Amino acid sequence: MKIDVLAFGVHPDDVELSCAGILLAEKKQGKTTGIIDLTQGELGTRGTAETRKQEATDSAKILGVDVRENLSLADGFFSNDEMHQRKVITALRKYTPEIILCNAPEDRHPDHGRSAQLVADAAFLSGLRKIETSGEGMPQAHWRPKYVFHYIQDRFLQPDFVYDISDVFEEKLEAIKAFRTQFNSPGTDEPQTYISTPDFLESVIYRSKMFGKMIGVKYAEGFISKKMIGISSFDAIIKKET
Repeated sequence: MKIDVLAFGVHPDDVELSCAGILLAEKKQGKTTGIIDLTQGELGTRGTAETRKQEATDSAKILGVDVRENLSLADGFFSNDEMHQRKVITALRKYTPEIILCNAPEDRHPDHGRSAQLVADAAFLSGLRKIETSGEGMPQAHWRPKYVFHYIQDRFLQPDFVYDISDVFEEKLEAIKAFRTQFNSPGTDEPQTYISTPDFLESVIYRSKMFGKMIGVKYAEGFISKKMIGISSFDAIIKKET
């Protein structure tokens, strides 16, 4: 199945926190969307690989994505090497996305930046004919996405563009809260973590408001592009009210 917009997250919930809005909005415009989780988040303090798998499934239903799969790389210990690049290349050639969304190029969690480079490198290598991969026992054709965009996570990074998600923001919050062990489990015996406090979720909301303010809308998500972005019509530009 061809996926127009494919989002990669190193941990289940990375996509929800950072770019669920764009997936929801693009889906409403008739695009096919999908998520690839690189790891099961098995090193997370709260929850287990099994509970996070169920939470990812619940969130995927809210987001309406066409596919969600997990590459089962080792949380905390995957590398940007040939073996891991080939796994990502195989996924890219399977779904032939036009647009890739992936982790922040640098962030509080070291997995995020490493994942960002892994996916970006794999996206380039996926376009090389002489790199051979197979899927379901069949040789895969080479494929290179048009753009790789990095979403912004815990640390503030200056976005190259922001995307209006005002109409889908409440659904984005529902998708985040589907990860109950991480964000929405009052009375649990599990230890409090950096992301489990109400303050953390509030910071996600405030970040979306701040990005929205930049373009005169209520909520937005920010993205970084290392490639020059081209447009074919000025209608694509949102006019900020003055």
